[in-house]
Amino acid sequence: MEAVAKLRNYPTSPRKMRLLADEIRGLGVEKALALLEFHPQHSSTPLYKLLKSAVNNWEQKNSGTSAADAGLVVKTIFVDGGRSIKRMLPAPQGRAYRMRKRSNHITIIVDQKITKNI
Repeated sequence: MEAVAKLRNYPTSPRKMRLLADEIRGLGVEKALALLEFHPQHSSTPLYKLLKSAVNNWEQKNSGTSAADAGLVVKTIFVDGGRSIKRMLPAPQGRAYRMRKRSNHITIIVDQKITKNI
């Protein structure tokens, strides 16, 4: 049984967050948490917290089972663009440039690793 966690309107550009999401996609949960905990990129902290939240959601759905014994995997993770706040920056000769402060929405789905018995 899979569990979902979502983070909405986090103020980082989606492109920067997708770089981290691509690194943990398909990894085991414990390995992904270790990677995010010590990653130098600033947006690894909210992604770490979101992954822990997804694991806790899974544990609540499957009462009596710990996530460490279950062999959880980051099944799906995707980053969508959120709202953009538009600001004006001064430019030469009395003009103005538009600056877009971007945000993103992150969705993580964790599930047990599927093993096939032949």
